[in-house]
Amino acid sequence: MAIILLCAAFGFSIGVGKYPIPIKDIIKIIFGKEVDSTVKMVFFNLRLPRTIMVIMAGIGLSISGSVYQTIFKNPLATPDIIGVSSGATLGAAIAIVFLSGGTFTIAFSAFAGGIVAVFVALGLARMSENKGIATLVLAGIVIGSITNGLIMILKFFADPERQLAAIEFWSMGSFAGITSDKMLGVLPFFLLGITMLILLRWQINILSLSDDEGKSLGLKIERVRLLIIIAATLVVASIVSITGLISFISLIAPHIARIIRKRNDFSTAIFSGLIGSLILIVADCLARSIGSSEIPISILTTFIGAPYLAYLMSRHR
Repeated sequence: MAIILLCAAFGFSIGVGKYPIPIKDIIKIIFGKEVDSTVKMVFFNLRLPRTIMVIMAGIGLSISGSVYQTIFKNPLATPDIIGVSSGATLGAAIAIVFLSGGTFTIAFSAFAGGIVAVFVALGLARMSENKGIATLVLAGIVIGSITNGLIMILKFFADPERQLAAIEFWSMGSFAGITSDKMLGVLPFFLLGITMLILLRWQINILSLSDDEGKSLGLKIERVRLLIIIAATLVVASIVSITGLISFISLIAPHIARIIRKRNDFSTAIFSGLIGSLILIVADCLARSIGSSEIPISILTTFIGAPYLAYLMSRHR
């Protein structure tokens, strides 16, 4: 059912925007029939790569969020728990302030920033005698605090009219600038991370148990957890490097999936990816259609996610 809804949402997303594409023209393009050249250009150059990227972001952020919540045994865990998002924001800010600020420069710098922040957090955690989850979380908090401090310094010295505005807009997320080249540029990292998570699905399920139970089953807890974190980080960093930060999707989609399926395993993580894609498609369609100018995606996902969290709080007193 979720796959059918996602396919319907995909077709709807292709047609929605400042330049609507009728469903009959979409069908003609799919079957290789002749349509107006402008319609074809909008379809292939704007709507198709953008909608595919929205689905990738929904799947990647939701699955990664579900994995983080499982291995950290914390229902509020998100990709920023060990500094992915804050590191990517710092990387983007550095590119905007000190480098050319071009699209690909920002994307590369954001990707590198997210990866470096996580590896620094992991290295900091390994320096401790306690290699448990609490140490990883504390290391993530330390790195997140440092990166946020550096971001504030960059904002203070940034040009208010150009650089500061660019940093703020990037941190709110948007699919407006997605092109085929950008999407294909991050696709290998996205697929590598997703493939690693799929191959490690049984280990992820075992990590939902206590560390002692995992060790009794023969699992090398620290090594496997490290591989899973790296895989999830690749997925998240590949997405946010070209979309900017997207709020709440990695938090609420896994919760909805667990409520519907009433279980917490990797198949539920996959299901949360479908739900996250549906939510993000709806948010993206609203972002490009309800105002005279496009609304940053995180504004809409926040207004979707925050009320849902309030509902969960009232339901689970």
